[in-house]
Parts: sequence; structure tokens; C-alpha cells
Amino acid sequence: MKLLEERIIKDGNVLGENILKVDSFLTHQVDYHLMRDIGKVFAESYADAGITKVVTIEASGIAPAVYVAEALKVPMIFAKKHKNITMTEGILTAEVYSFTKQVTSTVSIASKFLSKDDKVLIIDDFLANGQAAKGLIEIIQQAGASVEGVGIVIEKSFQDGRQLLENMGVKVTSLARIKNFENGRLNFMEADA
Repeated sequence: MKLLEERIIKDGNVLGENILKVDSFLTHQVDYHLMRDIGKVFAESYADAGITKVVTIEASGIAPAVYVAEALKVPMIFAKKHKNITMTEGILTAEVYSFTKQVTSTVSIASKFLSKDDKVLIIDDFLANGQAAKGLIEIIQQAGASVEGVGIVIEKSFQDGRQLLENMGVKVTSLARIKNFENGRLNFMEADA
């Protein structure tokens, strides 16, 4: 997605050898115009997949996921990283390691929101090692639902997340694919949409 790549170049900051900070439009402050465009692109990519739910993980995946769900006209569910006292029964869980925070969390979704009839599109802000998406896939499979694909706003293609998901038989669609970071700059490779 050319518009996204341009925004990353304009407002993204490379930190170290493998961190991209995009807090001015995605991970802290949200540019809803850009998110709406992102939602439309993912919706077009999965228009024929019969998606019934969009699933993400809190927190930075919520903004793009809402706009994807809006464009597909389906509900959006986000997995919670912290147990809520109101979530007392029928909980689907998975362990997820966060590359950025370097911590493992138990993420959960109430089982009443997913069924065996659901066709799910997972949406997330970043794909690095694939652990968040893998955890969401586990939760969705616990519900008996099917994962139709994983939509990623920004993929770090130099890390092994895509390979992990594709080895699981899951279609990955990334709107911006970073080939590498070099001297504080980033290089893109061809995106999926």
C-alpha cells in the first residue's frame, strides 16, 4: 500500500536494528483517515472469503481492525491481555510472547463471541516473530472457527513471522513489508496489497 509506505517514510522512526516507531499514526496516536483506507484495502483483499468476524489483540491492533470490520460489515473482537474480573467463564486463552515488550502474556477472548461457523480474519499492526497471530490462531481454533487469513499493517519481513504463519497454512496479507533496516533507514519489498 503505497500511501502507507509513504507515511512510514515520512513519520516513522527507526530505533536500533529492528524497531520501527510509528506512534504518530498507528501505535499511539491514530490517523483515522489512513486507518479507514487500510480497512478498505483489507476488505477488498478478503471480499470473497466470507469473513464473519475480525479478531485482533489489544492494543495497537484495535484501530486498524475496527476499520476492517467496518468495511466488511462484521463484528470486531479483540483479545484481552489482562484478565478482567467480569470474564469468569467460557474463556479461550493462549500464551503470547511480545517481541517489543519482551514479556509473555496470557491473552483471552470470551468463547461466546466465536463459534464453529465463524470465518475469521486476524488483523494486527505489526508482524515480527508471529507470536501474537499464532496465539490468536490457537484461540480461534479452540472455538472451532476457521482462520481465513492474517492481515498485517506493517511486516518486518527480515524476521520469521510470515514463515511461521505460512507453515501453519495461513494466508498472510501485509500492506507494507520491510525488507531491512540499514543505517537508520528502512527498505521496503513488494507488499501483498
